[in-house]
Amino acid sequence: MGKMLIFGMGYSAGHIADRLLARGWDVTGTTRDARAGTIAFDDEAAVLAALRSATHILSSVPPSDGCDPVLARYGEAVSLAPARWLGYLSSTGVYGDCGGAWVDESAPVKGRREARNAADAAWAALRGDMRIFRLPGIYGPGRSILDRIGEGRAHRIDLPRQVFSRVHVDDITGGILASFAGPPGTYNLADDEPAHQNRLVEWGCAMLGAPLPPLQSLDEAGLSPAARAFYAENRRVANGKAKRLLGWRPRFPSFREGLAACR
Repeated sequence: MGKMLIFGMGYSAGHIADRLLARGWDVTGTTRDARAGTIAFDDEAAVLAALRSATHILSSVPPSDGCDPVLARYGEAVSLAPARWLGYLSSTGVYGDCGGAWVDESAPVKGRREARNAADAAWAALRGDMRIFRLPGIYGPGRSILDRIGEGRAHRIDLPRQVFSRVHVDDITGGILASFAGPPGTYNLADDEPAHQNRLVEWGCAMLGAPLPPLQSLDEAGLSPAARAFYAENRRVANGKAKRLLGWRPRFPSFREGLAACR
């Protein structure tokens, strides 16, 4: 057993915390407002006390306003903490557009979000025993294409060569747990089958018995800037390193198994 401190109790971190709690771990998480069971990120005394007692530390907080808020406020304390395991949830967005090619952890960091690139590098350099987990599109219960179809927010975009990787939230948790006994380093946690987003929409509509959204161009779809930027990148994320060094295997190797578990 251990004592985990998680910076940022969001969707993925919440699932990780639940799995650890079920195994008898002591889990403390930070949030902006110190909701039940967490401590406020700005409560420096409480955070520093948690850092001194944690055996494991994980940050899932993305960059904000051009910097990583955890490193900006607590970076030195994290670097000096006695914890035996440190992890950071990063993004495969650091690889940028790869024209649909496969990319592994040796690929150059050239993503369009400079703050994310910088945070990925800064966490990796913080201590020699860091684990950096680069994650593609995250989905799971309450956060999948099935929900968007049900809400009428799903789109089919006419970009036939576009390919994305994704990962079920339970497989992120599985990768974190597997890394406790594995070596430090940077790891992609992605499923085995990159696929066009339209395939998920079509599969999800078939599952729900819902009509297919029309096939549209990016301009016709009227997407938000963030959603539109999603389609500006095209890559397949390789997960072989996590399999080799951590013994991790995705429980949901493709969107088909993953979506079935989201119903």
